[in-house]
Amino acid sequence: MSGRSPDVAAVARCSGTLHVRYIRPSSLRPMVRSRAHITEARPDSSDALALIAELDAHLGSRGYPQQSRHGYSVQKLLREAVAFFVVHYDGASAACAGVQLYGVEYAEVKRMYVQPAFRGIGLGKLMLNHLAEYARQRGVTLLRLETGIYELAAIGLYEGFGFRRRLPFGEYRDDPFSLYYEKNLG
Repeated sequence: MSGRSPDVAAVARCSGTLHVRYIRPSSLRPMVRSRAHITEARPDSSDALALIAELDAHLGSRGYPQQSRHGYSVQKLLREAVAFFVVHYDGASAACAGVQLYGVEYAEVKRMYVQPAFRGIGLGKLMLNHLAEYARQRGVTLLRLETGIYELAAIGLYEGFGFRRRLPFGEYRDDPFSLYYEKNLG
């Protein structure tokens, strides 16, 4: 990886082998932006429900104990008024994420997921930029998240985007299956 920025690496684990694919950002970003658009969606919309169900199936297959699965249900996303977004790429629902505001103290990324067929083309970074801008526009300058220890591609995305490890925050407690991150947006 020497000499390359981590935000241009797509990382995936397949059959126990870690694969890293480098993407030239100069040629990728204009293409992604022209073919992808982000829309605000209710978490109970058909597009969001399908993506959240796929995320839940993915996490269920990873071996996390139930007490270490912190993702909000659709009902809780609605009840907590989490702003939720879906990325459409060439018309297909490809990714989703939400952001929950805690006053102006911080915002938290919720239920972020990119379908496997759409990974490595920049949609995760596009969504993180969108969530960060959404928070900034509301006076929030700190973005936080929790992710699972087995989500290597997501961890690479977050760290490449500038998130730094931190201790548990909010209602989270120390959990050996969780990692906690934050990024200053100021």
